[in-house]
Amino acid sequence: MEKRHLGLKIIIAAAVIIAAVALIGGFIGGDLMYHLENRDKIGPLTRSDIEYLNVAAPTATSKDGTVNAADWAEIYPYIVATMGDNAKNSYVTSYLEEDPYLVNIYEGYGFAKDYGSARGHEYTLEDVAATERPHPNANCLTCKTPNFAKLVNDLGVSVYKMPFDEVMAMMEENISCYTCHGNEAGNAGKLVVTHSYVTKALGDNVSTFDPATVSCGQCHIEYYFTVENAETMMPYSSLETMTPEAILAYYDSIGNKDGGVGFYDWIQPGTGTPMLKAQHPEFETFSHGKHAALLNCADCHMPMEMAEDGTVYHSHILVSPLENETLLESCAACHQDTDMVTFVHRLQDRVTARETEVGNKLSDLKDALTAAVEAGKLTEAELDAVRKLHREAQWFFDFCYVENAEGAHNSELAFRCLDTSEQKIDEAMALLNA
Repeated sequence: MEKRHLGLKIIIAAAVIIAAVALIGGFIGGDLMYHLENRDKIGPLTRSDIEYLNVAAPTATSKDGTVNAADWAEIYPYIVATMGDNAKNSYVTSYLEEDPYLVNIYEGYGFAKDYGSARGHEYTLEDVAATERPHPNANCLTCKTPNFAKLVNDLGVSVYKMPFDEVMAMMEENISCYTCHGNEAGNAGKLVVTHSYVTKALGDNVSTFDPATVSCGQCHIEYYFTVENAETMMPYSSLETMTPEAILAYYDSIGNKDGGVGFYDWIQPGTGTPMLKAQHPEFETFSHGKHAALLNCADCHMPMEMAEDGTVYHSHILVSPLENETLLESCAACHQDTDMVTFVHRLQDRVTARETEVGNKLSDLKDALTAAVEAGKLTEAELDAVRKLHREAQWFFDFCYVENAEGAHNSELAFRCLDTSEQKIDEAMALLNA
């Protein structure tokens, strides 16, 4: 079945730049400024049309001291109102039903039980509580609510290992203003990295990325939970080390829960393969694409709007550029008279078809390796050689499949991942059939 160009997957890739004014500042506490090269005009409005406010942050009404959206509503009414409009993104499709091979390749892991498209940011807490995937620790709340980030910032990384239910009871708000602006006033659109693992992983290299892209990239990333304290962590430290190849090498080099070397998320029951589960690497995929030099997430997912009273602001309902005329106009600067909706959908169709082809081959490999394990004719060393290729093949497939733009962010990387996966599948099958 067709799976993803409802705009939903791309909407999700928009990420969170919510509450406060347009994004023309820098990270508070740093000198990284939002650069305007090649984007002085976004649709019919320009950023020079925005009259920035110079205000003090309102008094926080949340129990944990987080300044929430309701606190900001009087100062930034249009931004808060459009942020609430993300509730319109309520459609959910089951990927397990659309692509049944996923149940097989995710055998033994939570994604074989429950894996569907994410709804808008207004549903994050509701959905994480309802998922059938096991979530014993609070770390599953990392990107679902600003209250969790505030709790980590206040108490430290020990929060990640706290019981999910205990921490869930403390959470008050879905993804909101604090996520991208902290408790700062957001004057001139300044952004704040509120997730400590971002600065911990990237260090000074955070300044090499556009602030608006990093703001989204706090959550729309590949990540893992550390063996030491279940802390959410990014598996790279720079643009150069965030390719799928470099991330795989990183995982292969660090420790696992058994005390050995070679991190894994789970061991697949039938094959014995120590598997990795990619998350949603939009930040990594987009950052290595051709658009990253010209645009950021807000440029393509947060249209500039003018209210009836003349107020110009960035809408905070996160949309697909294919579903918004203002954003489509910005595409014309480079793509001219190209029918972008047709162009992108055709690209996504090609990626989806290739995913289906490779995904089914990966499922066949899983079955063949399971049969070989049960037959007992290969030595453990021979099986491990196949398992290594199996782990790598699934990693490259998953890196493409779970990325939410379905090729639109970086089609070259999408096809490269799928081609690499197929190559490793073929090598593994050759070993099994030797």
